[in-house]
Amino acid sequence: PSELQRLRARGRLRGTLAMLGPAFVACVAYVDPGNFATNIAGGAKHGYLLLWVLLAANLMAMLIQNLSAKVGIATGRNLPELCRIHYPGAARGLWVQAELIAMATDLAEFVGAAIALNLLFGVPLFAAGVITAIVAFALLGLQARGHRRFEVAITGLLGIIMLGFLYDTLKIGFDAGAAARGFVPHFAGSESVLLATGILGATVMPHVIYLHSALTQDRVAPRDEGERRALLRFQRLDVSIAMGLAGLVNMAMLVTAAALFHDSGHTGVDTIEGAHSAFRTLASPGAALAFALALLASGLASSSVGTYAGQVVMQGFIARTIPIVLRRLVTMAPALIVLAIGVDPSRALVLSQVVLSFGIPFALVPLVLLTRRADVMGALVNRRTTTALAALVAALIIALNVFLLVETLA
Repeated sequence: PSELQRLRARGRLRGTLAMLGPAFVACVAYVDPGNFATNIAGGAKHGYLLLWVLLAANLMAMLIQNLSAKVGIATGRNLPELCRIHYPGAARGLWVQAELIAMATDLAEFVGAAIALNLLFGVPLFAAGVITAIVAFALLGLQARGHRRFEVAITGLLGIIMLGFLYDTLKIGFDAGAAARGFVPHFAGSESVLLATGILGATVMPHVIYLHSALTQDRVAPRDEGERRALLRFQRLDVSIAMGLAGLVNMAMLVTAAALFHDSGHTGVDTIEGAHSAFRTLASPGAALAFALALLASGLASSSVGTYAGQVVMQGFIARTIPIVLRRLVTMAPALIVLAIGVDPSRALVLSQVVLSFGIPFALVPLVLLTRRADVMGALVNRRTTTALAALVAALIIALNVFLLVETLA
């Protein structure tokens, strides 16, 4: 029997659970410390106004991650490998920008985890960054011992993030009517437009577009076209559940900030440290603890996923590998320097999101171009409507990021 048949023989529930996992690893990037910062600022400043933006962003991310997962199943290769094969002239340039994006991603995730350790235990930021690095190495060690252990560990951290915000949402409560109105698309002045752009910009992460295709490429080897289609159905379920949960976490962050800060007149809360101390004074020490634990789990999970993505990028684009410890030290260096010289952590988070904006087109455009080609995707090639929708989403996200860059730099 094939690998898929063996998994299905476990029974419907156990067989399905065994197939889930890659999207849970990818979705961690959608609840990273950068999202904490934008969601809390959005909720504090504008209340429930931008909930519809989070919903739209989540639906776009679902489509993109579905396409990325499909690439791995259809071709048995990941997106960087396909770029090297089909766009050999651009492969090195794509690799360089992807490495810079990996460093910017690491910056956000390290700073987030370091702030959390500092808030929880009073650890100085630089030492907290070093601790984050050690934990990320330990998590990556699980990856070397089989994909399932790594997936379970990351899903466990995702569970901590979810429980933290579930506790805070239930503890603080919110105005359900006002929240429902937040799903009706509207703005309140140019500042809310800029923040909405920031939320959409912080949504799609270039490194997990590359990574998701690698997570599905050889996880279960399909024997024929029928098995490929079956795997694709499981992946759609995986993406729907994982990205749905990530979307709910983001909405819970914004709703909590709206209920606690905006409704009580504390609209100026726009840093993670500020949010933590406001949670303590306006809600309870327990609410502040839940917030800090969720932030720590987010930073640790996303930093190890980021390193894994970096390995995929290097192997794919230039067919080289370096020891994972060495590559971790290289991508970590800017984050540790920022923590060592005392740059304002929240400012570093915002800056890292700006750098990420540069990388989005280089992941999205090849993804759309390759998934529409029958010579690459075989029977799993995109339908015309899928390609049109993906192209529209890619164009919108790229345009928003250009707007965000111009605004930030100006």
